[in-house]
Amino acid sequence: MSIETTTHLNFDGQARAALDFYATVFGGEVASMTYGAMGASQDPAWADRIVWGQVATDAGFRVMAFDVWPDQSYDQGTNAFYVFVHGDDAAEIERSWTLLSEGAEIRQPLGPTPWAPLAGQLRDRFGVVWQLDVAPTE
Repeated sequence: MSIETTTHLNFDGQARAALDFYATVFGGEVASMTYGAMGASQDPAWADRIVWGQVATDAGFRVMAFDVWPDQSYDQGTNAFYVFVHGDDAAEIERSWTLLSEGAEIRQPLGPTPWAPLAGQLRDRFGVVWQLDVAPTE
C-alpha cells in the first residue's frame, strides 16, 4: 500500500497564478484542469478557473491548488487549504474516510468522480478539511 499527503491550497481566482509562481520558485511543471474543460461549471465566468492543479518536481516537492467551487464560500483565513490524502488502496482510503467521518461535515461524499475512482471531502470534528482519493488505475 502507498499513501501520501499533499498540501492543497485554495484560492478564489488566483490558483493559476499561484501555481505558475510556485513552479518558478521550486521548479517542476504545472499540470492543471479548468472547470470549463472538466464540465464542472456551466457558468462562463468559471470556465478558466482551476478545478485541479499541481506543481511537482523530480525531487519530491508537490503542492496542489484550485479555485474554490462556485457555491463554496472563500475566506483565506478559514478556507485557504486542506489536507489531501492520495492512496492506491481503496480499502485503506475507505477505512480512513470512515474514521474521519465521525462527527464530520461531509462536503463531498466518498464516491466515483471524473478524476478518480473514489474521492470525497469532509471537514472533521476539529475543523480540518480533508480530501481523500484513490489513484486511477492505468
